[in-house]
Amino acid sequence: MTDKSKVIFGNEIKVRAQRKAEKSKRKYAKKYGDDSNADYSVKIVENACLQKPLGVYDIRVDEGGGSLPFDLEKGLIVGNIRMGFGHYRISIAMASAAHALGCTPYWMDLNSFPNTTCTKVIGAQNDLYSLGSRISQKSRVFNKTVWEPLNYEGFRQLTYNSSDQKNAELMAAVFRNVPKELPVIGTHVWPAQAALHAGMKYVVNAIPDNWPMALHLAEGSVHTVQTHQAYLGYRILNGMQKGDVLKPMPPESLVYTGHYIDHELVENIEADCDRRTARKQNGKPMRFLLTIGGAGAQRELFAAVIRHLLPDIRRKKAVLYVNVGDYKKVWDELCDEIRGLKSLSKTHFNNWEDTSAFAQAAIDGDVDGIHAFWHENIFEAVYCTNLLMRSCDVLVTKPSELAFYPLPKLFLKRIGGHEKWGAVHSAEMGDGTLECEDIPHTLQMLDLFMNEEELFTQMCRQIKINKTIGLYNGAYEAVKLAMGLKK
Repeated sequence: MTDKSKVIFGNEIKVRAQRKAEKSKRKYAKKYGDDSNADYSVKIVENACLQKPLGVYDIRVDEGGGSLPFDLEKGLIVGNIRMGFGHYRISIAMASAAHALGCTPYWMDLNSFPNTTCTKVIGAQNDLYSLGSRISQKSRVFNKTVWEPLNYEGFRQLTYNSSDQKNAELMAAVFRNVPKELPVIGTHVWPAQAALHAGMKYVVNAIPDNWPMALHLAEGSVHTVQTHQAYLGYRILNGMQKGDVLKPMPPESLVYTGHYIDHELVENIEADCDRRTARKQNGKPMRFLLTIGGAGAQRELFAAVIRHLLPDIRRKKAVLYVNVGDYKKVWDELCDEIRGLKSLSKTHFNNWEDTSAFAQAAIDGDVDGIHAFWHENIFEAVYCTNLLMRSCDVLVTKPSELAFYPLPKLFLKRIGGHEKWGAVHSAEMGDGTLECEDIPHTLQMLDLFMNEEELFTQMCRQIKINKTIGLYNGAYEAVKLAMGLKK
């Protein structure tokens, strides 16, 4: 196989950068071992959370016991990692679309096989990324001098992709006993790269965000993007070797699909938007959904939003959903910090049946007060937000993967420069606000949603228009593309 760390889409990487990439691989191999020749067993089991609604099966590596057979005709692997919640959420969208299209989705999380070099390498990098995210929210100096430049320009460079490609060679062993003819959709670049190194025949690399970065390249796969800006940036590898004009990506390697959204959300866009506007026009409490990401950052900003909404919640003019994911400590800290929060709140903790029942009943029913959600299981922690989207009016979130979802959105300050372009795209598509870069502007936007009608109803109208042009069909298109590669 061609060494993908030396030449990227015909652009030769400088020898110094190649050596750095090789050194990175040696460092990880020395620390975590090199299991490239390991013959790991593969096991198929039902996913406890997502099997019933979405037909999802887990691929488990290096586990004994019986296994269900692979569906070689309709099977589709969704390759992912847990790094924050975003890549899991995009994976859920792909699995949902696959299920709706009659495929059998297999969930393969490369960060879930503890005895493998693959998981050890990914886990180490995930820990560093989560730490950086949290520090960036507490230190303006660190954010300005380290975190923003790294996420904006550092990850943008081809040399970064060179190192990633070399490290991904250590991740390929987990695919050894996976049927090579099964299509793979990677919702993070590492599963896509690892699949290619392992010889998987049909690989789609679903790129998140709206800021083209070489970090996301997996040459040999078909890359999908959610926006036309991303398409143009990736096509010419814009800025990925400083100011150099690079050889472009071949047209067959890049496809615009639209936003990666769950089938259940796309299918119900019109009905859910009509309910939102009816609640507003009838003076019902406005429902806000606050969702904290997998890095556990932004608690201070959450606290400011909650404090501002408390008077309206007491007067039954607002309702608040708070999903702290699998970070119960965040909820405990918020309750300690905000007087009256605990007494006004109904908790839905670690009880998936209760959470699912509440989310379903709230679509057509009345809701008041504050509802807090925490789930220890990672699938439940992430999917909880997806279920609550249908009954909420405004999603309050940083402009990450959630920037592309079809409901009105209030964007908090980003974590990492690459995220800013998600808010820019959403504002231009008319389904979200500008990024609120500080607390006063965040509270101003909350007041606009609460006290005016035009901003909110305009977003609901635009979301319905966006659906008619296929803006939210990206997950379906990615699945069709992956399955079509076999033909």
